[in-house]
Amino acid sequence: MSRACQPEFGVSRPYDPQVTITPSRSVGRLSLVTQRSGDLLGGDLAIDLGTANTLVYARGRGILLDEPSVVAVDTKTNTVVAVGAEAKRMIGRTPGHIAAVRPLRDGVVADYDVTAEMLRHFVRKVLRRRGAFTGPRIVICVPSGITSVEQRAVSETAYAAGARKVHIISEPMAAAIGAGLPVNQPSGSMVVDIGGGTTEVAVLALGGIVASTSLRVAGNALDQAIVEHVRGEFSLLIGERTAEELKISCGSAFPVAGPKKAEIRGRDVGSGLPRNVTVSGDELRKAMDAPIARIVAAVRSTLDRCPPELAGDLVSRGIVLTGGGALLRGLDARLQHEIGVPVLVADRPLDSVVLGTATVVEHFEQLQKVVVDGHRR
Repeated sequence: MSRACQPEFGVSRPYDPQVTITPSRSVGRLSLVTQRSGDLLGGDLAIDLGTANTLVYARGRGILLDEPSVVAVDTKTNTVVAVGAEAKRMIGRTPGHIAAVRPLRDGVVADYDVTAEMLRHFVRKVLRRRGAFTGPRIVICVPSGITSVEQRAVSETAYAAGARKVHIISEPMAAAIGAGLPVNQPSGSMVVDIGGGTTEVAVLALGGIVASTSLRVAGNALDQAIVEHVRGEFSLLIGERTAEELKISCGSAFPVAGPKKAEIRGRDVGSGLPRNVTVSGDELRKAMDAPIARIVAAVRSTLDRCPPELAGDLVSRGIVLTGGGALLRGLDARLQHEIGVPVLVADRPLDSVVLGTATVVEHFEQLQKVVVDGHRR
């Protein structure tokens, strides 16, 4: 589930598992010398390269970019027309020779060239000026279940965007750090990160992942389930943007208080003419039940593989939800009802992954064991 994508220019404070940070101190407050040397070397960036949105954090400056992972391409000239929020507004509204595409699918690179161009655009937009000597060092997150080939594609994309050095961190680890979980302690912590393309479930302890499940069912699958339901029940065609708006406005995973119905407009399958219909919240919950059930099953499967000692910690500490999917009404209640373990939503679920990645950037020497070096083409 995405949100209105607007740049956030205040310095956002990532969680530091090693250093106690008071609210009056800005994480990443650098000395003038360090800032200058960082500019000369192109700076350090933390990037959450998501299927739905891409967030970029600049060291010492905070989250400076939050835009959709969408690129509009002119198929006649094979050139990029728009990137990010501007390109997303074009989805479903472009002429025949312009295609608005999502270059990432299920959390991995589906179109290498377009992803590289998108990432290059975002990096240039964030950096106040191009590095005098070389590009930035980038820490970028990837789903825990991707293959080595898919991981190599992500790192090569970052190098193609101008990075001088690329480090890879798994999304559940980044989400746990960003949500403030004590991942370096011997006690167990569990995070469920529901993004646009993947759901990452992991139990963490002592700075590592003890058990994990990467499921390629997440926010986009919920949108698609709504599209199929509206077509099947009302013979009405709607786009993914309308489905997402419907999910946000009155969708839920469990019976909870909220809007009971919403009116939508689409194209009639038979006549091809525009038509309005009213959809109830109960219908939407039924439509999304299958993908939600798969997410619940992934959580249960991960708990089944968790060592007994750590499982005891989770009963008292609970499961933390992050990602845009965590904002689906009633999802925490449904998980708690079916799993029997307390479930909490992170304070900033949409930003948890990028804030965790940012913490690694700010305290790289202390946390470098949670990343791996990216491969260069």
